[in-house]
Amino acid sequence: MRTVTNYFIVNLAFSDVSMASFNTLFNFVYALHNDWYFGLGYCRFQNFFPITAMFSSIYSMAAIAVDRYMAIIHPLKPRLSSTSTKVVIALIWIVAVSLAFPQCYYSVTRFYYPRTVCMVDWPDDYGGTHQLSYQFAVIVLIYLLPLLVMLVTYTIVGRSLWGGHVPGEASDHYHSQINAKRKVVKMMVVVVVTFALCWLPYHVYFILGSFNRDIYKQHYIQQVYLAIFWLAMSSTMYNPIIYCCLNQRFRAGFRHAFAWCPFIKVSEEDKMELQHTHTFRVTMTRSHRNDMSSIRTNTTYRDARRQLKKNTCNSHPVKKLDDTKSPAVALMEHTQ
Repeated sequence: MRTVTNYFIVNLAFSDVSMASFNTLFNFVYALHNDWYFGLGYCRFQNFFPITAMFSSIYSMAAIAVDRYMAIIHPLKPRLSSTSTKVVIALIWIVAVSLAFPQCYYSVTRFYYPRTVCMVDWPDDYGGTHQLSYQFAVIVLIYLLPLLVMLVTYTIVGRSLWGGHVPGEASDHYHSQINAKRKVVKMMVVVVVTFALCWLPYHVYFILGSFNRDIYKQHYIQQVYLAIFWLAMSSTMYNPIIYCCLNQRFRAGFRHAFAWCPFIKVSEEDKMELQHTHTFRVTMTRSHRNDMSSIRTNTTYRDARRQLKKNTCNSHPVKKLDDTKSPAVALMEHTQ
């Protein structure tokens, strides 16, 4: 289970759980009463750690997309080691902490009779340069860059799965494979589009606030912000739902994992699907090993042929080997 993908999935799950545990309940109370009861310390904490976890979650999704790209498009290339994967995850958290820290640093509580608000009070500079620069950096690094990475990797993977052809396939089985590939492509497109739509209002909100700070003074703005914020945080929640709706193997695995529940039953079709997945992985692993063995054999053959020519030319410069003959036959004729 200690694979590259599983490391990123665990980090993604930890980020999502942290974001939900430290943010959802307190922001719900804040939105319900429109009053901040939790003091300055937690005001800074909730503008720091949940935001950090949210950023880490986004980068984990991008890392998973890159890992899937490498596994499908370049299966023979060496994968990241366990240590290298942990270093990548550590770098993800360092970047996330660095991007979230300004919100923690400038978080304050203000009393506007008859309520207290928790807000990020950026320095009063000319034209709100600090806030605008920060929001621009967040949009590029947290929205546009991960979106571009997921879009490019999933597009290449989708085109590869869509256009791939297995020689010798029977006609009916080949068409079933084509339909399965189309479902994979649709699932990847839905994942990327969902991420883009969930996060777009969040960034638009802060861009508008950077140019017109009066909107933050509206009485209803807290509810609007929390609705937009929750929509953005919910982006990762939709992925299991998308996988469950569009991926038969995911549904089979889900039922198998929760088979202990009395209302969930694993059908024979689910067992066949899981068995087919296991057989497919074993076959692909053997195929990759055979390919690597073939590559090493061909390389050894070419190196031996090249070395034989070199030695022959050095010892007998007049007599040349017939390149149309095999190296073994040429060597026998040469030594006679």
